Amino acid sequence: MDYLIRNAMDADAPAISRVIIGTLRGSNAQDYSSEVINQVEQSFSPQAILRLLMQRQVFVATFGNHVVATASLEQDVVRSVFVEPAYQGRGIGRQLMTRIQSIAIAGGINELRIPSSITAEGFYASLCFKKVRDVFHESERTIIMSKTLAQ
Repeated sequence: MDYLIRNAMDADAPAISRVIIGTLRGSNAQDYSSEVINQVEQSFSPQAILRLLMQRQVFVATFGNHVVATASLEQDVVRSVFVEPAYQGRGIGRQLMTRIQSIAIAGGINELRIPSSITAEGFYASLCFKKVRDVFHESERTIIMSKTLAQ
């Protein structure tokens, strides 16, 4: 299947919000309580996504005209990597991460960091990210990971 990875636009905000919330409920709910999922969802309304589009480089992966995944880069931190559950395991997340790493290298970034969910830790480890430490926001566990980039 052919997926297009492109820069996100303001018009993508509702679709990005849908992908993130759907992934939180469909994938991350296996590792986090409903209270944590509900709390995290608050940060990804369409209005919140519009604000993030001004702060970060946000990318989407589309299949046809349908947004199926998203990821973003904020300086040297990878954020908000989400792939719709029905599209997981097809290499879309890897393609997004390859794009982000290329942009980071071109921008002179030597190391990428990522605050990973418990759910995504294995995915990032498969891309050679190493665990640095755990961080807790109340009962939400986040795994801080990093990767040195080849220049």
